[in-house]
Amino acid sequence: MSEHAVAISAVGAVCLLVVYGFWLWGYLRSDEEPAVQSGHAPFSFGVALAILAVAGVAAALVSDWFVNALDPAVKSLGISKAFTGIVIVGIAGNAVENVVGITLAARGHADLAISVVKNSVAQIAAFLFPVLVLVSLFFEHRLTFVLAPVYIGALALMAIAVWQITGDGEAVAFEGWALVALYIVLAVLTFYE
Repeated sequence: MSEHAVAISAVGAVCLLVVYGFWLWGYLRSDEEPAVQSGHAPFSFGVALAILAVAGVAAALVSDWFVNALDPAVKSLGISKAFTGIVIVGIAGNAVENVVGITLAARGHADLAISVVKNSVAQIAAFLFPVLVLVSLFFEHRLTFVLAPVYIGALALMAIAVWQITGDGEAVAFEGWALVALYIVLAVLTFYE
């Protein structure tokens, strides 16, 4: 690992947060008009922020409990940390998005299902993880973007596959199954890693 991994990761985190900020600004501005026309009174900014803060703290507490409860089982079964993070925590942590996505797709709203799942992943990749990288600078153990080459390849392959499959705005069942198959291959790879 490079001796500059922490500094490079910090700069990368700031860059991702800036890009996320521009995306969020455009997204919120494009969503203002439909919210007003929907007939529902939206939350005020302060109320929405308070609800988001409470939900964030509750999610952090539940996540901490989940990881602490999971750790002894993972150690006793001899499962790798990569498999635990990518498969077990990945599926459990995104259970709500997965159920919503499957429900929407079953009702014929595949475009909305894809949007829910993609935006959830984007929130973690472009906001949460960079924030955690920056916050970790104040602690002894620091998070970085340093990954094993096999995981960098898997991320690149998955990003290209998702872009190709969802880029045309159409949802075809076999494309969804192709993404599931790719995830299974990654899961098996991390299991034996």
